[in-house]
Amino acid sequence: MSKIISRCVTVACMSFAAASAAAAAPPAQEDFPLAGTYMQNVPCKGDGTDQPALKVTISAEQIVSNLGVCTILENKYEGGSYKLHVECKFPAGPLVGDLTFTPLPDKTVKFVDRDKTYNSILHRCPG
Repeated sequence: MSKIISRCVTVACMSFAAASAAAAAPPAQEDFPLAGTYMQNVPCKGDGTDQPALKVTISAEQIVSNLGVCTILENKYEGGSYKLHVECKFPAGPLVGDLTFTPLPDKTVKFVDRDKTYNSILHRCPG
Protein backbone atom coordinates (compact mmCIF):
# COMPACT_ATOMS: atom_id res chain seq x y z
CA MET A 1 0.00 0.00 0.00
CA SER A 2 2.84 2.41 0.84
CA LYS A 3 4.39 1.78 -2.61
CA ILE A 4 1.12 2.81 -4.27
CA ILE A 5 0.90 5.99 -2.19
CA SER A 6 4.56 6.76 -2.89
CA ARG A 7 4.02 6.37 -6.64
CA CYS A 8 0.91 8.56 -6.56
CA VAL A 9 2.80 11.29 -4.69
CA THR A 10 5.70 11.06 -7.17
CA VAL A 11 3.35 11.28 -10.17
CA ALA A 12 1.49 14.21 -8.58
CA CYS A 13 4.77 16.08 -7.93
CA MET A 14 5.98 15.47 -11.48
CA SER A 15 2.66 16.66 -12.90
CA PHE A 16 2.78 19.79 -10.75
CA ALA A 17 6.36 20.53 -11.83
CA ALA A 18 5.49 20.07 -15.51
CA ALA A 19 2.43 22.31 -15.19
CA SER A 20 4.47 24.99 -13.41
CA ALA A 21 7.15 24.91 -16.12
CA ALA A 22 4.53 25.18 -18.85
CA ALA A 23 2.88 28.14 -17.11
CA ALA A 24 6.24 29.92 -16.79
CA ALA A 25 7.14 29.44 -20.46
CA PRO A 26 6.60 32.41 -22.80
CA PRO A 27 3.57 32.17 -25.08
CA ALA A 28 4.12 30.40 -28.38
CA GLN A 29 4.07 32.50 -31.57
CA GLU A 30 0.66 31.17 -32.54
CA ASP A 31 -0.69 32.12 -29.07
CA PHE A 32 0.35 35.77 -29.47
CA PRO A 33 -1.97 37.45 -32.00
CA LEU A 34 0.33 40.44 -32.53
CA ALA A 35 3.17 38.26 -33.84
CA GLY A 36 4.10 39.28 -37.37
CA THR A 37 5.77 41.89 -39.54
CA TYR A 38 4.29 45.36 -39.89
CA MET A 39 4.91 48.73 -41.51
CA GLN A 40 4.52 51.93 -39.50
CA ASN A 41 1.82 54.32 -40.75
CA VAL A 42 1.84 52.97 -44.33
CA PRO A 43 0.27 49.86 -45.82
CA CYS A 44 2.68 46.97 -46.30
CA LYS A 45 3.18 45.91 -49.91
CA GLY A 46 5.20 42.84 -49.03
CA ASP A 47 6.90 42.86 -52.44
CA GLY A 48 10.37 43.91 -51.29
CA THR A 49 9.80 47.62 -51.95
CA ASP A 50 8.71 48.53 -48.40
CA GLN A 51 10.97 51.01 -46.60
CA PRO A 52 13.17 49.10 -44.11
CA ALA A 53 13.12 52.07 -41.68
CA LEU A 54 9.37 51.63 -41.22
CA LYS A 55 9.47 47.86 -40.62
CA VAL A 56 8.47 46.46 -37.20
CA THR A 57 8.67 42.77 -36.34
CA ILE A 58 6.79 41.50 -33.29
CA SER A 59 7.16 38.09 -31.68
CA ALA A 60 5.98 36.76 -28.33
CA GLU A 61 9.42 37.61 -26.91
CA GLN A 62 10.50 40.86 -28.58
CA ILE A 63 9.80 43.83 -30.82
CA VAL A 64 12.39 44.77 -33.43
CA SER A 65 12.32 48.11 -35.27
CA ASN A 66 14.75 50.58 -36.77
CA LEU A 67 15.03 52.20 -33.32
CA GLY A 68 16.25 49.07 -31.54
CA VAL A 69 15.17 45.81 -29.92
CA CYS A 70 12.68 45.63 -27.07
CA THR A 71 12.38 42.49 -24.96
CA ILE A 72 8.85 41.81 -23.74
CA LEU A 73 9.03 41.37 -19.96
CA GLU A 74 5.29 41.19 -19.31
CA ASN A 75 2.21 40.91 -21.52
CA LYS A 76 -1.35 41.60 -20.33
CA TYR A 77 -4.53 41.64 -22.40
CA GLU A 78 -6.86 44.22 -20.94
CA GLY A 79 -9.85 46.12 -22.35
CA GLY A 80 -9.21 45.06 -25.94
CA SER A 81 -5.53 46.07 -25.84
CA TYR A 82 -2.22 44.35 -25.22
CA LYS A 83 -0.27 46.14 -22.49
CA LEU A 84 3.41 45.23 -22.77
CA HIS A 85 6.11 46.03 -20.23
CA VAL A 86 9.38 46.08 -22.18
CA GLU A 87 13.08 46.65 -21.86
CA CYS A 88 14.50 48.30 -24.96
CA LYS A 89 18.10 48.50 -26.09
CA PHE A 90 18.64 51.67 -28.06
CA PRO A 91 21.91 53.19 -29.35
CA ALA A 92 21.52 55.89 -26.66
CA GLY A 93 21.17 53.25 -23.94
CA PRO A 94 18.59 50.91 -22.37
CA LEU A 95 15.07 51.99 -21.47
CA VAL A 96 12.31 50.22 -19.56
CA GLY A 97 8.77 51.25 -20.44
CA ASP A 98 5.20 50.33 -21.24
CA LEU A 99 3.62 50.02 -24.68
CA THR A 100 0.00 49.52 -25.68
CA PHE A 101 -1.09 47.74 -28.86
CA THR A 102 -4.78 47.89 -29.79
CA PRO A 103 -6.05 45.80 -32.71
CA LEU A 104 -8.49 47.84 -34.82
CA PRO A 105 -11.45 46.63 -36.91
CA ASP A 106 -9.62 47.36 -40.18
CA LYS A 107 -6.94 44.78 -39.16
CA THR A 108 -4.36 47.43 -38.29
CA VAL A 109 -2.89 47.86 -34.81
CA LYS A 110 -2.72 51.17 -32.96
CA PHE A 111 0.55 51.55 -31.05
CA VAL A 112 1.28 54.10 -28.30
CA ASP A 113 3.90 54.38 -25.59
CA ARG A 114 3.01 55.02 -21.94
CA ASP A 115 3.74 58.76 -22.12
CA LYS A 116 1.94 59.11 -25.47
CA THR A 117 5.07 60.69 -26.97
CA TYR A 118 5.06 58.24 -29.86
CA ASN A 119 2.17 56.52 -31.58
CA SER A 120 1.59 54.92 -34.93
CA ILE A 121 -0.70 52.64 -36.86
CA LEU A 122 0.88 49.30 -37.71
CA HIS A 123 -0.14 47.65 -40.99
CA ARG A 124 0.41 43.88 -41.05
CA CYS A 125 2.47 42.55 -43.92
CA PRO A 126 1.19 39.56 -45.90
CA GLY A 127 2.60 36.17 -45.15
